[in-house]
Amino acid sequence: MSAYFVYDKRLGIRLPHLEKEWEMYTKEEQAAILLEWETIRGKIPDRIIEIEQQINEKQRQLGEENDFARSCMLNSEIASLASMINDLWIWYRMNQTVTNRIHQ
Repeated sequence: MSAYFVYDKRLGIRLPHLEKEWEMYTKEEQAAILLEWETIRGKIPDRIIEIEQQINEKQRQLGEENDFARSCMLNSEIASLASMINDLWIWYRMNQTVTNRIHQ
């Protein structure tokens, strides 16, 4: 595992954790960081699919649930999972822009 990335337990992926400004890294370090990020970034859509499957299961449970307190808990869990998907898409898109600028 690279020193440039740390595992985010909530999102289930490694995220960039740079200890200095981008320009302070050598071109070789930048290339290695970008290569590793592209590998991680490529897994984000699969991670989103996993979370969507969890949401679908919780929605199925919600459709069958008669207990109000349990329904509220399921709704909260669904909202939390949806928030994770949103954050993953932000990482996916934000870093796509950064990568595109660097390749220009």
